[in-house]
Amino acid sequence: MASFNKLFEKLTPQQGIVLYYLVAMFISFLLLRIPWVHKPGVEISYIDSMFVAVSGISVTGLTPVSIAETYSTFGQMLILVILNLGGIGVMAMGTLLWVILGKKIGMRERQMIMVDNNQNKMSGIVQLIFEIVRTMLVIEILGALILAFYFYKDMDSVKMALYHGLFASVSATTNGGLDITGESMNVYADDYFVQTITMALIILGAIGFPVIIEIKTYLQNKLPNFRFSLFAKLTMTTYALLFIVGTIVIYLFEYDHAFKNISWHKAIFYAMFQSASTRSAGLTTIDLNSFTEATRFFMSGLMFIGSSPSSVGGGIRTTTFAILILFLLNYSNGRTTIKVFNKEIDPGDIQRTFAVIVLATIICFVALLLILKFEMGRFGLLSIFFEVMSAFGTCGLSLGITGDLTMYSKLVIMALMFIGRVGLISFIIMLGGKAEIDKFRYPKEKIMIG
Repeated sequence: MASFNKLFEKLTPQQGIVLYYLVAMFISFLLLRIPWVHKPGVEISYIDSMFVAVSGISVTGLTPVSIAETYSTFGQMLILVILNLGGIGVMAMGTLLWVILGKKIGMRERQMIMVDNNQNKMSGIVQLIFEIVRTMLVIEILGALILAFYFYKDMDSVKMALYHGLFASVSATTNGGLDITGESMNVYADDYFVQTITMALIILGAIGFPVIIEIKTYLQNKLPNFRFSLFAKLTMTTYALLFIVGTIVIYLFEYDHAFKNISWHKAIFYAMFQSASTRSAGLTTIDLNSFTEATRFFMSGLMFIGSSPSSVGGGIRTTTFAILILFLLNYSNGRTTIKVFNKEIDPGDIQRTFAVIVLATIICFVALLLILKFEMGRFGLLSIFFEVMSAFGTCGLSLGITGDLTMYSKLVIMALMFIGRVGLISFIIMLGGKAEIDKFRYPKEKIMIG
């Protein structure tokens, strides 16, 4: 422990966050190897146990085994705890534990909490964590009660209805994507009520904790003359547009294919649910293999974008995508600044946007290349590309190849899920180490571009 503390003190906050997530994944792996976690007679390899642990902490939902057939009730409840740990954040849950144990939260801990939640200032960070944990638990409990009350009519058992309602609510809110039905949400393909509640929980988990807190403040009229921050406005607008555009494109692409022989309203719900799920949720109401290649490729792009910053999801994040589009629109008109909602985007955020997009593209390209090499033609390019985008975006959607991947390919997918969860900004800074201030500058000279 002393050696660990010495190592910890030498690390930057970003490197400390990465270390904490690695420890959380290893502990989750050990817990998932406890004998009574599995159903009687079920054997699971070490690599698959680690895969489920990483998928749980990163709240991705990709899994090489069936949760319903592999894990006992105790094991499934343990997975719920892991999903919450990953969804709310290791540092957030750690902060809560520190407060319960009476431990003083020092400057370094506050720095890591700030990094883990993508915050720019340290003041009020602990109070923010309490608000996040409280909000998440309230959403999960309300979702569980609504779904349990609805499930009761089919299950005739309060205990089973509550259990299924709780698992479905936590899985949707944390965007974990794991299920205990064995068929994801396909069993509720005709049930618009369950789909609507699930989509609402997915959105609440993926839109970003600061946005939810701002909406809550606005509705409760806690502050006079309250104004939404630029982050909240940009996030809500981008999220809504991605959801609407995703729904329209999926519907139009599958209108005369997968949706050909079904009612228009069912087709719209299929398209809406898959558009919402590509943010980070990984739940499905239809077999994705029935979609055209164009739709699956488009969904891969949505998963690459992922959810909002300071949420349960991964990807390059909605604000990164929004700034990229706004920059291109402004640059095409000869402007190098971005003005939106009567505010101007900080130049540093524009630089970070391009750093994130470039690094994300390189990481996903290398991962795709490695898996293609390891699988040696066993799967099509689009199936592997879809899996890579799903892992990086911590989404969890799959075309059914996860369990059949080789050990080396699973390691690549685990690395992608891990990077997606800790965030690319933290990953970039972790690789670079401690920041150094430029002590001098060279003369500037223009070069030809494009």
